[in-house]
Amino acid sequence: MKFDLEKSIEILERTPKVLISMLSGLSRDWIENNEGTETWSPYDVVGHFIQGEKKDWIPRAKIILSDVGNKEFVPFDRFAQFEASKGKTLVQLLEEFESLRIANIEKLRALKIREDQLKLEGIHPAFGKVTLEQLLSTWVVHDLNHISQISRVMASQYKKEAGPWNAYLRILNS
Repeated sequence: MKFDLEKSIEILERTPKVLISMLSGLSRDWIENNEGTETWSPYDVVGHFIQGEKKDWIPRAKIILSDVGNKEFVPFDRFAQFEASKGKTLVQLLEEFESLRIANIEKLRALKIREDQLKLEGIHPAFGKVTLEQLLSTWVVHDLNHISQISRVMASQYKKEAGPWNAYLRILNS
């Protein structure tokens, strides 16, 4: 599918509602467990979404669209959520994420991005030149990736219990 901003927003605006529906009211075992050392729980992923809303997508889009000569992105701390989420409940994180995402979609629409602007470039600290289209496409895929990750982490909590059915459960064997 060719990139389309409105189709992208269809996904971006649903992500908070998906997470709220998927995670609200669950026991701590579902939201705080992960897949082992150096993996993220659903709680951690929601915190990561918040950091992206604050420091990644819109700030980087604005850099690309700006008239400044230096189009270098500030490095994004993919692990900032561990400190930033301390002491917060999952409900608080979900509400914060939803509020930030609503505001960022409004900001995205207010940019009134034209087709020709999608080819404008910024400088990613690891990848070098990237286009606005790539950044916005990645935002959508990032959401879907982490929704999938949350599902996988939750499913893995019953891997042993599912026994021989694991052979048919791709989510447990990826």
